[in-house]
Amino acid sequence: MLNFYFHHLKELVKKSTAADERRATDPQEASKHFIHIDHYGEDPFNVLPKTWDKATAKFPADTLRKYGTVPWVVLDLKERLTEAFRNRDTTAIINLSADLGHYVADAYVPLNTTTNFDGQLTNQEGIHSLWDAKLPERNIAKYKLNSEEAKYVKDPLAAIWKAVQESYGFLGATFDIEEEVSRKYTTETKYSFSHKFGKTRRSYSDAFADAYHEKVGGMVAYRLKQAPTLVASLWYTAWKDGGSPDLDKLLPHEPSKDERDQLVADLDLWNDNQLVAQQRLLALEKDKVVERPDQINAAREMPAASAIEQLGATAQPKASTEAAAAPTAATPEKAKVKAKTSTGTVKQKAKPKKADDGWGTSSGSGW
Repeated sequence: MLNFYFHHLKELVKKSTAADERRATDPQEASKHFIHIDHYGEDPFNVLPKTWDKATAKFPADTLRKYGTVPWVVLDLKERLTEAFRNRDTTAIINLSADLGHYVADAYVPLNTTTNFDGQLTNQEGIHSLWDAKLPERNIAKYKLNSEEAKYVKDPLAAIWKAVQESYGFLGATFDIEEEVSRKYTTETKYSFSHKFGKTRRSYSDAFADAYHEKVGGMVAYRLKQAPTLVASLWYTAWKDGGSPDLDKLLPHEPSKDERDQLVADLDLWNDNQLVAQQRLLALEKDKVVERPDQINAAREMPAASAIEQLGATAQPKASTEAAAAPTAATPEKAKVKAKTSTGTVKQKAKPKKADDGWGTSSGSGW
């Protein structure tokens, strides 16, 4: 499997965010990324059945979708990936592997397991993007990324629910430590403020983020290191269950000596935890900027950036076609017009107006 996945690594990294990008076009996408387990009471893991069939027998499907379906989405994707391996479908293998990696990683974020997912119920708005974006982005070079090797997962259902329950166990510290660190800061030093489209937005300051990371950084690093192991293990499990096809035969060509050498070199860097230091962590590479004409849109058309709006807690994920309906995972033309002037009526050509992005108007940040 190594040659196949290494060959498609850049494509996998690029498509790893496709699930988030679908939120903008699919109103049923958002709740595939979380499960607000605390909605089900003080003992939610005993109250909510683990299988989709039993869960829908106890709770309305709409309720389950409203409060999140990430465990079942992961299971559905694993089965679909198994089928893609069985069919030797390269495109499906890459797309499903990327999506599976994304949703599994979501299950490792504590704030994806609570209705208070962005601290909006405890006056801690913005904590979601602080925990799973700002902290790792500022400290990724400090983390040990050499996760454990993949293993065959006999019970994927138990594995993903174990990840969710562990994440839920970190919630108390996530909120309590934020409150503890906050006592040492004023509003002016705790937050950074930006003004855009006539609105003032706030986010946690770098100084607060660093102080918070001193307390919770170990937790963030631990979850970040564990998630890839389950991702790789589910890929491996799907491959085995799909008949263990020879993936080298799906490559466009046999790996060259340079490609084989690069794979060995990167594995050595991974083992030595040097991927970041040697600038070989592809997720940190900046996309090449594609030059294009300036486009200006009205402020009312600009998307909101808060974690609450991104998560869309009340959205419902699209149901899969699998059994028991388990969740799946122009250029304007110039126009001639008549204009009346002091010398009479004349014909003029009206130039098309450029779109307006709101930067010239007076109307009017998460992970």
